[in-house]
Amino acid sequence: MLHHMLHQNWPAYLRILLALHIACGITAFVCAPVALLTAKGGKTHRRWGKIYFWAMAGVAVTALTLSFALPIYFLAMVAVFSFYACFAAYRILYLKDMYKGAQPLAVDWLAAIITVLSSFLLFLMGFLKPVMMRVGVIQVAGHPVSIVSIVFGLIGVRLGLASISQFRQPPTEKMFWWFRHMQGMIASYIAAMTAFSAVNLGPWFGNAWWVWLWPTIVGVPAIAIWTRYYEKKFAPKSKVTA
Repeated sequence: MLHHMLHQNWPAYLRILLALHIACGITAFVCAPVALLTAKGGKTHRRWGKIYFWAMAGVAVTALTLSFALPIYFLAMVAVFSFYACFAAYRILYLKDMYKGAQPLAVDWLAAIITVLSSFLLFLMGFLKPVMMRVGVIQVAGHPVSIVSIVFGLIGVRLGLASISQFRQPPTEKMFWWFRHMQGMIASYIAAMTAFSAVNLGPWFGNAWWVWLWPTIVGVPAIAIWTRYYEKKFAPKSKVTA
């Protein structure tokens, strides 16, 4: 979306922010596959995973700043839930002992609540102000709606509420953190793929809904399949009686 609005009259600080945003996005886009494909818990995985996390943090900070400066409020709300997926996945590594009674910090609660509120607003804006959202506007019963805003809003609300639910009712399974970590990191990479798709396919197809949603359509089932596979792998083995 940002590349469509690039203009010669932009002040220098906006150009610098855009350059940083793009650089962080490219870094995250390249680093994630390395972290995902290397041995989990190994030095390579941790090193590239941390680079990915901070690159996504850079994407979020620059996107939020640009979104209010331009303004593009859709970008601001998407930046919140996109980074939250990565943030929650990173934080869960420090909350592995929740099944033993460890408690989340105030920052964990605050991030989850902000994500729920921001994402719910994104969901509502998809119905109430679809033109302002700018992307994925379709007609439903004669009324315009931004299907992209609605879908992304629902995803963000679900992410935040899932964390809040887990904070209120701590998990009992020892490997719970594995699933939350990987699901969050993959979800955040889906967001990075979405940005890549919008930048590269947008000039050809505009803000069509599928330009923004195909990574989600492909990625969500992939997460479900991956989760099911590891649930079976980590399930207690039944003892064979003689």
